[in-house]
Amino acid sequence: MALLWCSKIQVDRVYSKAVNVSTFLKKLMNITRMSEQWVMTQIKQKGDSKCIPWKNLKNLILAHLDTKKKVYVFALSIYGLVVFPKALGHVDEAVTDLFDRLDRRVTPVPVILEETFRSLNACRKAGGGRFIGCVQLLLAWFHSHFWKVDKNLQEEDIEWRAPWLLPDEILYRCGGFDWVYLLRIWGAVGYAPLLVLRQYRSRQLVLATQGLAKCEFSYKGDGYKKKVREMSSA
Repeated sequence: MALLWCSKIQVDRVYSKAVNVSTFLKKLMNITRMSEQWVMTQIKQKGDSKCIPWKNLKNLILAHLDTKKKVYVFALSIYGLVVFPKALGHVDEAVTDLFDRLDRRVTPVPVILEETFRSLNACRKAGGGRFIGCVQLLLAWFHSHFWKVDKNLQEEDIEWRAPWLLPDEILYRCGGFDWVYLLRIWGAVGYAPLLVLRQYRSRQLVLATQGLAKCEFSYKGDGYKKKVREMSSA
């Protein structure tokens, strides 16, 4: 929230994927204010999801007669290409679902945190790979923790509790879960803030993490809608 300068957003209205949502076609029509025929010709299939190519959105930004809609489409492109990248050069269907609800003051911060955490964790488990997330925001986070930028960084040069981080109460569990479920635009993952605090030497404690590794899942297959409802309620 500090990095994005959006601390005044209502943090109790976080994004979670609705079980029943309008179609990709309807959401794009609402965002772009273009005809159904135009939108249908722009939608492409990339892997397991529907997308719209950036070049098509770029042409629309240049040609759109409504200035406000130009800004909307440009903002959607930033969210799809930079904040939540998936298919190179395309804006994914799931991004439009989040973007369509931002006007209702739903904060995207937990979703960005989840995508960052999930991608870094996947790279750590695999021992390599490519980070898929907002690289620019991650770089800003790194710089906020380094007192000096040097090739020969020492442990004392890194302050893991950022100087702009205001002390406040920490949400460390949701409902009957011993951790926090982060619902992202493509799936969910369990996050244990107390585990992070322990790694940063803030406090030492034994955590209840049984089942934490099994709570990551994608929004597909049987039974995921029930899980989403349970997590949203928690």
